[in-house]
Formats: sequence, structure tokens, C-alpha cells
Amino acid sequence: MDKKFLEAQKQRLLLLKQQILNGGLLKSSEDLTVSSDDLPDEADLATSVINQQVTFNFRSRELRKLRLIEGALQRIEDKTYGYCLDCDEEIAKVRMQKQPWTCLCIVHAEEREREKQKFQQHF
Repeated sequence: MDKKFLEAQKQRLLLLKQQILNGGLLKSSEDLTVSSDDLPDEADLATSVINQQVTFNFRSRELRKLRLIEGALQRIEDKTYGYCLDCDEEIAKVRMQKQPWTCLCIVHAEEREREKQKFQQHF
């Protein structure tokens, strides 16, 4: 990987990290509590539970992305950024530009996705 590309990716990753941290989604706990006013009415309680689940899913997704971004930043420092963790081959720049946090080449990413789908079908 050339230095110019790595520096651009690093800046992009840092910007994405800041967007997640400053977005407020990880700080807000508004939808994660059930008001005692919601308890008597089953419809209100159901709406509250659905809102909690949606908020939880968004937070989980953002936290996962944040961990992937931090991992990518660490790989830049370690000089292993841009190489597949499974095969050590260079990851295509197009893929790196679309998902700067990726750590797998397309072949291994697709392989893991197939394994994940097989696992989910059994449960």
C-alpha cells in the first residue's frame, strides 16, 4: 500500500470514528428505559419494548463498526492494513475504499458470510 492511500484511509477512518462517537446514539439512554406510566397499557408497553429493541440494534451495529474501525487504525500502525487476515494477500483498493475497516479479501469475506448463513440455518 502506498503512503498516500494509507494516509487518506487513516483520515477517513478517524472521521468515521468521530461521527460515531459524536453522533449521540451511543450516549442516549432515553429509549432503553421503560417509564412506569407505560406499564398499565399493554400497547404502550409493546411500543416501548419495540423502541428499545430498535435502539439496541442500532447501538450494537455502531459499536461493532467502531471496533472494526479501531482495528483498522491499529493495522495501519502495525503496517498490516490492507492485507487479508486469512490469506495475507493484499485486499483490493476498491474494496478498501468502500469499506475502509475491512480486514478480509472478498474471497474470504464471502466464505465467512456463507459459513455464518449455514450456522444460522441450523438454529
